Amino acid sequence: MPTAAEYRDTHRDIVLGCQRKDRNAQRQLYGYYARPMYNLCLRMLKHSHDAEDVLQVAFVHIFAKIDTFNFEASISSWIKRVVVNRCIDHLKKRRLLTTDLDPSRHDAAVDDDPQPYDSGGYTVEMIKEAILKLSEGYRVVLTLYLFEGYDHEEISQILGISVGTSKSQYSRARKRLAQLLTE
Repeated sequence: MPTAAEYRDTHRDIVLGCQRKDRNAQRQLYGYYARPMYNLCLRMLKHSHDAEDVLQVAFVHIFAKIDTFNFEASISSWIKRVVVNRCIDHLKKRRLLTTDLDPSRHDAAVDDDPQPYDSGGYTVEMIKEAILKLSEGYRVVLTLYLFEGYDHEEISQILGISVGTSKSQYSRARKRLAQLLTE
């Protein structure tokens, strides 16, 4: 298993090439990360054309700012953060995110230690379709927490909401997802 330093230095030569504006290095970096970052965009934004647009904007930003990358974290973490931020920017511009993230709509009890779902015979495709039916706010919090591994503190900072709102949205998203899967 790779050490933290080895993981952090993954693609170091490619990143250094990108920092020198080497087009081949840029193509390589894009080749490694475009597909997983597109999938992240699609989970957060729902529509393929939005995901494609935001992915391109994110990579333009990545290549413009890669000289600021200092290898303190892994390049994959840095790229993911840029992509997530571009997705959030896109949602905020469209004013879709705030409708479900209203902190005044908290449930009294929020499940702080959610248990994983029992797949219950659901296919990956069924779950993906149900996630796409979630409202923007629910889907964003669920994606960041469940699939991208951010904790509620990080989500609150990314989205500009309280930790309680993040937890509430996640709890509601899980309940709604379960409801959609049983329909």
